[in-house]
Amino acid sequence: MTDELRYDVADGVATLTINRPERRNALSWEVIEGLRSRIVEARDDPAVRAVVLCGAGDRAFCAGADLGGMAAGAGPAQLHDARGELARLFMELYALGKPTIAKVRGFCLAGGFGLALACDIVIAAQDAVFGTPEINVGLWPYMITVPLCRSMPPKKALELMMTGRRIDAAEADALGLLTRVVPVDRLEAEVAEVAATLASKSPSVMRAGRDAFYAVWDASAAEALAVLHPMLSVTTTFEDAAEGITAFIEKREPRWTGR
Repeated sequence: MTDELRYDVADGVATLTINRPERRNALSWEVIEGLRSRIVEARDDPAVRAVVLCGAGDRAFCAGADLGGMAAGAGPAQLHDARGELARLFMELYALGKPTIAKVRGFCLAGGFGLALACDIVIAAQDAVFGTPEINVGLWPYMITVPLCRSMPPKKALELMMTGRRIDAAEADALGLLTRVVPVDRLEAEVAEVAATLASKSPSVMRAGRDAFYAVWDASAAEALAVLHPMLSVTTTFEDAAEGITAFIEKREPRWTGR
């Protein structure tokens, strides 16, 4: 597992790298299980304030499921339960409490497309290619419907799912799927800069605000405001909120404690 999934922490940023470049970083059961395990580790580690997901090499972020390997040696019931691992990974990313960045180069397809869109921020190189090719092999991108429809107009998502066509980074950006598109040689620096910015914020306020964002995503205006109003009052009781206001008045950088 350590060979197929790398996990590194530096300067408050955990980097999760799918390390299967010879398979275009396709998702095996072991990789999905490893991603889930490492997300929990990052969640529980106070030294981690932001998480970056990426793929090894320059050909792919993740080309989706390893269809051949995933089907081997399992019965229908076992396969059905295992397929839920990707959904559980999405939910754990949403509930992480820390900001996530997908760093995308090359192919970002099928389940890999969903994995990228389950992150808070998607920064893609100009050579990135996105798509849902499942229809071409007699399948349907059921599991990634949620991250797709949370990231783009539903009818646009449906067109991609029905046709299986691939789109480049420029079209993906125009559809609202991406946070930034950068030249290939700027991808590393851009992701590092954004990750450092996120890691420099109050971890307690980041968690409360991010949790609230996901809690009200699909809510009506009235339901959302009923959650957000009390959360504002709760946040003002944080030590970091008091420190942030004091630092602003004193014209200095805040010293966050995470409390």
